[in-house]
Amino acid sequence: MTITDLKKTFMKTILSDEEIEQILGENIKALRLQKNILRQKLCSQAGVSLTALKNLEMGKGTTLKTLVKVARALGRQDWLTALAPTATINPLHMVKEEPKRQRASKRSKNSGKK
Repeated sequence: MTITDLKKTFMKTILSDEEIEQILGENIKALRLQKNILRQKLCSQAGVSLTALKNLEMGKGTTLKTLVKVARALGRQDWLTALAPTATINPLHMVKEEPKRQRASKRSKNSGKK
């Protein structure tokens, strides 16, 4: 399953964390095999351990650092930008609001007495 398929699937149903990890791992493994790269070579290029890569590919949990290094070694930094798109300003939030008060108003001398 590709990232595009993952997005479509995610929009249709809410996936568990484990399912997302599994799909992500399968995509990384498929890309590695498509590029005909051995695990040991990818580990060397990415600077991660073999165990870390195996855990990532099997969806058994990994660190964000491992994911970033492996994605970069596979030439897929675009996956990471898709996960964290640049925040934009919502035009609805740009509606002019009343100016915020800078200080409290003066109290009259009689306001505190009964």
